[in-house]
Amino acid sequence: MENLRTVQDYIRWTTSQLSQSDIFLGHGTDNPIDEAKQLILATLGLSLFIPPEFYAANLTNDEKQQLNEIINKRITDRLPTPYLTNQAWFCGHCFYVDERVLIPRSPIGELINNQFNDLIANPPNNILDLCTGSGCIGIACAYAFPEAQVDITDISLEALDVAQTNIEMHDMQYQVTPILSDLFDGLPDNKYDLIVTNPPYVDDEDMNDLPDEFLYEPKLALEAGFDGLDLVKRILYDASNYLTPDGVLVCEVGNSWVSLQEQYPEVPFNWINFEHGGLGVFSLTYNDLIAYQHYFE
Repeated sequence: MENLRTVQDYIRWTTSQLSQSDIFLGHGTDNPIDEAKQLILATLGLSLFIPPEFYAANLTNDEKQQLNEIINKRITDRLPTPYLTNQAWFCGHCFYVDERVLIPRSPIGELINNQFNDLIANPPNNILDLCTGSGCIGIACAYAFPEAQVDITDISLEALDVAQTNIEMHDMQYQVTPILSDLFDGLPDNKYDLIVTNPPYVDDEDMNDLPDEFLYEPKLALEAGFDGLDLVKRILYDASNYLTPDGVLVCEVGNSWVSLQEQYPEVPFNWINFEHGGLGVFSLTYNDLIAYQHYFE
């Protein structure tokens, strides 16, 4: 390793080490090169968009030691890169993350980037991000709809502390409001044009099969009972009470979509196709939720 001198040397070497290891990629990257870049550049305090000449820069001995330690933690301890760097990217924005929150990776980001095209008729005035975690979905929605007021909620005070850090980092204090709430139970009597939620939805079987990297994430943000639908069923039951008449619910259920469809075959879930990958996200209108309310009771 004494032959590793430059930023590029470390990215190349780390890519090789990651490729030869049994790590799991699924927290923001899908290949060893991008994983190595995020790990190395963030550790060095460099942007992912540095000028090309920076890659040839020589590293100090202290920087090399720091990189060696963090690469070892990624490969040997299987710590996810975003927890090692305290950085995660979502909808083109960088967010602070640590082990108090889930690492952002929701395909809902594609919907936000497209301003929920074809799902909503008009730009929303009030948005709710339910089970917000780091706050990334709600804050990204605030960027997408700068005139909207956004409430973000979570049952975890620790998660809301992280979300508050991100609200301040993105200067969203006057647009995004964090609320401690068990789903809808702690909310004021507000009506929202858009409710977006990525709740816990991992069923018992999948929880037992998670790669090591996911074991560092808070269980509270993942596990959701035998069928993965403990929270989703509560959301379906209550959502219409918090939507405007033209409002829309967008909800991610991941692999538990099969169980949801089997249990509610009559409900017209609008399953969304993603251009950049992802599954298990549906939308329902206020009218849909009212019409099929008796199935959710």
